[in-house]
Amino acid sequence: MNILVLGSGGREHTFAWKIAQSSRCKNLFVAPGNSGTATIATNLKIGVTDFEAIKNAVVQNNIDLVVVGPEDPLVQGVHDFFLRDEELKDVSVIGPQAAAAELEGSKEFAKEFMMRHNIPTAAYESFTKDNVEEGYRFLETLMPPYVLKADGLAAGKGVLILNDLNEAKGELKSMLVDSKFGEASTKVVIEEFLDGIELSCFVLTDGKDYKVLPTAKDYKRIGEGDTGLNTGGMGAVSPVPFATKEFLDKIENQIVKPTVEGLKKDNLPYVGFIFIGLIKVGDDPKVIEYNVRMGDPETEVVLPRLKTDLVEVFEAMANQTLSNVTIEIDERAATTIMLVSGGYPEAYEKGKTITGVETIKDSIVFHAGAIEDDGKVVTSGGRVMAITSYGKTHQEAIKKSYQSIENLHFDKMYYRKDIGFDL
Repeated sequence: MNILVLGSGGREHTFAWKIAQSSRCKNLFVAPGNSGTATIATNLKIGVTDFEAIKNAVVQNNIDLVVVGPEDPLVQGVHDFFLRDEELKDVSVIGPQAAAAELEGSKEFAKEFMMRHNIPTAAYESFTKDNVEEGYRFLETLMPPYVLKADGLAAGKGVLILNDLNEAKGELKSMLVDSKFGEASTKVVIEEFLDGIELSCFVLTDGKDYKVLPTAKDYKRIGEGDTGLNTGGMGAVSPVPFATKEFLDKIENQIVKPTVEGLKKDNLPYVGFIFIGLIKVGDDPKVIEYNVRMGDPETEVVLPRLKTDLVEVFEAMANQTLSNVTIEIDERAATTIMLVSGGYPEAYEKGKTITGVETIKDSIVFHAGAIEDDGKVVTSGGRVMAITSYGKTHQEAIKKSYQSIENLHFDKMYYRKDIGFDL
């Protein structure tokens, strides 16, 4: 079959890498792709929310299956667009319809969903600029730190965790009244702070049944020891060493099952990935957030551990026969370290030549913010490459990734040297 992956990051390169291994894949396209996907697929210069251009590409290239990488096209209704179009309605799309994508598109929607289906999460209230004073009073009832979340999509940067009450009030005003995150913060969710260690759970669903993929833990902060600004993710580890069988059973019974059942009860059509951001509080899991696609850089450690043919899995999801599929997982640990541009997540320069990629033998290099320019691979984004390795333990895998990184270079290259430090 002919397959199109939408997106341009490390997640999409990993999808392409895994799909290209399948005998079920005839021709593979990525839109817009990057320098990594260019080596294993045909890149198409199309934006992920340009639905008309996507339609033209699907028709011209006889695409049978579309895998949606990022959240924006899902929230904007790319799956619904396919279902409404006579020429596209028989093309399979991996990713939920817009109504269900609100689980990521709106923090308030997600919170209301969790409350409705008794899914454990932090207590919360939401506010707009019309009741900002009530927001101040709600903050006064909470113990620090204070958690403020822009309701809409803010490219992973719309969550603030603050220790000072006055600073929290100031940021609430900045988000609601001064539009700090634009449209995304016209509504803000304030919730109680949950103290614990975070991890992510990944679920495949065809709308009827589900399969659970390996857990992963990512590292969001730019600085070592989890300090500094939030990023899109600086590295990840899978499996998560502290996630015992007993704890994983709790996640499945208290969170995964009620989530999938809740989608059915609420008539939210869902064929795709559910990414559940969790926190372990004491011995119990609670949900921090839902995402309606795979995480990045977690994809770069979860998919390399999947032994099952990914295209067969996608076909089963599209046909609602997921219950017939056996998911086989590599017992080895996988870790990834993200190389980023100097200055990221704030201002950074692009166009820096990347050298040494061809010398890497013991790791997999997944390109993210990198493109081919005049025969050279150059930086094009903040997060540039993810270096993934296998090992008997996560320590062994991390060591391999760091050894591989020694062969890579671009001007002002930065990476965290402590991924996995808290495990």
